[in-house]
Amino acid sequence: MSAPIAVSIAGSDSSGGAGIEADLKTFAALGVYGAAVTTALTAQNTNGIFAIHEVPPGFIAAQVDAVFTDLDVGAVKIGMLANAAAIDVVAAALDRYRPRHTVLDPVMVASSGERLLRGDALVQLRALIARVALVTPNLPETAALLDTAPARDEKEMQAQAQKLLALGAPAVLIKGGHAGGAESVDLLVEADGGLLRLVAPRHATKNTHGTGCTFASAIAAGLAKGLPLREAAQQAKTYVSAAIAAADRLAVGTGRGPLHHFHAWW
Repeated sequence: MSAPIAVSIAGSDSSGGAGIEADLKTFAALGVYGAAVTTALTAQNTNGIFAIHEVPPGFIAAQVDAVFTDLDVGAVKIGMLANAAAIDVVAAALDRYRPRHTVLDPVMVASSGERLLRGDALVQLRALIARVALVTPNLPETAALLDTAPARDEKEMQAQAQKLLALGAPAVLIKGGHAGGAESVDLLVEADGGLLRLVAPRHATKNTHGTGCTFASAIAAGLAKGLPLREAAQQAKTYVSAAIAAADRLAVGTGRGPLHHFHAWW
């Protein structure tokens, strides 16, 4: 039996904590073969991003074609796209290959504060939402996509999720990690009226670099293995929460360290 395959279309993190590197670790940890299409290279470590090299659109397209014409892709996770041209290339690729499952993590700003998406690309990013199965913004990203203030409670999160559904996605998962409280609450809201609360204890650690990338890629891994969306989201939440809880065991870098993607093994 062939292994399930997932593809990360995202930027590279030279420190290994986020982006493609986090996605591939997540795929591997969850029993999925990972492939990658690199959209940007970043020079970064646990203290921040120091330089970004945007991959030319033609080369992004060449990577996509190389992967999709050979591999039986079960799911796609999209992360950092950097600019409008990259978004256009990826949108065209989704139209061309029509992958079974696509999860969009609309990365705009790094956890250290650096902008990862050019301001003039927001219109294209909104349009891309209609081409994916699930979009997974955090509270600030949701606010940016809707040009509004961040949600302050679950009622406002649900209302903003409905507005994102109106952009064409069949499901939205708004991550509540930026909120306060003893628990981290995410909401999975589906166009058919379904609602799932994903709740986990909030862990007191600074080592949360790559959490959003990991969560989205964990959902993609579940979908690649044939899990229904709700089950994939719940298993992803469990995996990410355990990876955050174990993050301090790694002691990587002097700043905001990564999750422990392989906490179950070492």
